[in-house]
Amino acid sequence: MQLTEKHREYWRRNLKLTGILLAIWFVVTFVVIWFARDLNQIVIAGFPFAFYMGAQGALIIYVLIIWYYARRMNELDQEYGVHEEGE
Repeated sequence: MQLTEKHREYWRRNLKLTGILLAIWFVVTFVVIWFARDLNQIVIAGFPFAFYMGAQGALIIYVLIIWYYARRMNELDQEYGVHEEGE
């Protein structure tokens, strides 16, 4: 199947969105832990920041990443005419 320019643009935008969200995931998952000692100077609700991110913050951000990806991809699907019928 030969891809049209419209298909290429759709996948470019999809990959850009995925890359940005994966970068956010990486920062939340690994960078916060890497700098945990320094970040523990910040206190949220009485807990050090690194502890808070491990216990609550990271999970909230993961759910927000999933929600945003699904919402944005539905918008892109509508824009490029590749959405599923019945939505």
